Amino acid sequence: MTVRDVTLHEYGPAVSVPLCTEAGLALAGSGILQSATPDPGRQGHWVLRAGSRVGAVRTPGGTIVRIMPKTPVRRLFFLLGFSLDPARAWRDSREGGIDTGTYDDIVPALAHAVERQIDAALRRGVLQGYREVEESAPVVRGRLREAEQIRRHFGRTPPAEVTYDAYTGDIAENRILRAAVERLLRLPQVPGLVRRRLVHQRVRLADARPLIRGQQLPRWQPSRLNSRYQPALRLAEAVLRGTSPEHRPAGAEPLVVDGFLLDMNKLFEDFVTVALREAFREQGLAAYLQDSHHLDTAGRVRIRPDLVVRTGDGRTPLAVVDAKYKEEKADGLHNADLYQALAYATALGLHEAHLVYAAGRQAGRFHEVRGTVAGRDGRGVRLYQHTLDLCQEPDRILSALRTIAARPAATTPLSPS
Repeated sequence: MTVRDVTLHEYGPAVSVPLCTEAGLALAGSGILQSATPDPGRQGHWVLRAGSRVGAVRTPGGTIVRIMPKTPVRRLFFLLGFSLDPARAWRDSREGGIDTGTYDDIVPALAHAVERQIDAALRRGVLQGYREVEESAPVVRGRLREAEQIRRHFGRTPPAEVTYDAYTGDIAENRILRAAVERLLRLPQVPGLVRRRLVHQRVRLADARPLIRGQQLPRWQPSRLNSRYQPALRLAEAVLRGTSPEHRPAGAEPLVVDGFLLDMNKLFEDFVTVALREAFREQGLAAYLQDSHHLDTAGRVRIRPDLVVRTGDGRTPLAVVDAKYKEEKADGLHNADLYQALAYATALGLHEAHLVYAAGRQAGRFHEVRGTVAGRDGRGVRLYQHTLDLCQEPDRILSALRTIAARPAATTPLSPS
């Protein structure tokens, strides 16, 4: 018998649950879980273990799989909100400016948050703009498309093939908001009250064409005119990026696993790098995310640190930072992280590299690497390890990152051997 609701925990222990073959195969092929395999000891059961993805999905068999995060849901949405738009007032709010209501589960909190943001965006009316329209019309409006007129109607009129600019609500911003609403309405576990409010928002956005599944999101540019839309747009895009994975067995139709998932690895990396970038900017320094370099002189081994800090003119590298969504351990199990940080420091000619972990046993420490070239201060390369407690209040999390950013970075590049 297939269960209707399965609850897993982020990086928690494996759980054996009764699942139909179709649902098990969909989960196994989707990449949602760390592992999904048939239980050799129990027929009709699958052993499921969650990894870094949290949220909820619905399998082809109708089973809802909920993956609970280690981080409190309200704190998780603070990380998401700050990562999406640190420049707005979200950073000054106790919970990052995203209203999750009273919900302590990801999907209900997300649906509530998106609906509230869209309602605020539409409070002064639906935004309208100009869009180029090409159509067949009984009268000439705008410019006549001569080539199409001849090709389709052999020069006869009417109808006339015309193109013109229409002032309409069918613009990129409204299409994105409508798509997010429709996606949330398909998700499992959206509360009834929130679902009714989402339906109301869909009616308000009825003039916007629905997006076709699989197509890229329409582009929009921040401006004074759409400033009231921007918080809702960024959150809506986050919803639409959590696309439903598909698993296609050989010669079969795709098995769609529908839901919303957040990858905590990426969310933590995005938050740490964006928050540190803002902290370094306050000091007059330039910070570059995913700055591409090469480890070797031939340019064949590419490296991409999460964050490279440079002088204000962007010329001289001062520090390198890598975020790790895992626990920093004192027993050396993460030595590979130190080797990676040392490679970054060596390639960039730095005396310091920083690793930021999501949890750990010590607040901060460093390792001085033997045999490295000494700088003016007489020391070699130092590899710093920092930890963040994501259960703390947002102000304390940001304060910890500002402390990391304030640590002096090497200003003298390493001399060549």
